[in-house]
Amino acid sequence: MSNELTTEEQKRLLQLAHDAVIYGVKHGIEMDIDPAAFGDSLIVKRATFVTLHLHHQLRGCIGTLAACQPLAKDVAHNAYAAAFLDPRFPPVTEDEANLIDIQISVLNPSEEMHFSSEQALLAQLRPNVDGLILSEGNLCGTFLPSVWESLKTPQEFLQHLKLKAGLPANYWSDTIKIKRYTTSSFSDH
Repeated sequence: MSNELTTEEQKRLLQLAHDAVIYGVKHGIEMDIDPAAFGDSLIVKRATFVTLHLHHQLRGCIGTLAACQPLAKDVAHNAYAAAFLDPRFPPVTEDEANLIDIQISVLNPSEEMHFSSEQALLAQLRPNVDGLILSEGNLCGTFLPSVWESLKTPQEFLQHLKLKAGLPANYWSDTIKIKRYTTSSFSDH
């Protein structure tokens, strides 16, 4: 089965994400959905991130790195979580709910990267293509490929990812693990 979603499927997922935010504003809880009500391609287990923007500013972003539930259910859950549970932001208000722009990123499976040094890792990075998962001990962070829009160079991207994971920007160790993934992203704006 192809990983690509049709335009209609993308529109349906964007509407579902919007509905999950509106439902959360009105009821204060996550919307329960029946994955069986969606077509075959929307019930396949996939990992997603839902990113919310308000007036072109980040307003919430939550997702999963592993495919653990049907695509439609993951989108609804992450839309609710991005709107109400992202610790960086207060919960979305009723006034904001209809103004929010939604972006959905469907993740393809990640692959472990192999490198002998930080320079070797940087040489392998593909700007505007790669999302990265960095882990060191019990610290972990990820950046979606869309983060390349604001962090243009591999070095900037990696330094900020280290900071996000709780490490110094200049940190390096032979035990750092990096996984790479790509996404299929679409939005309502």
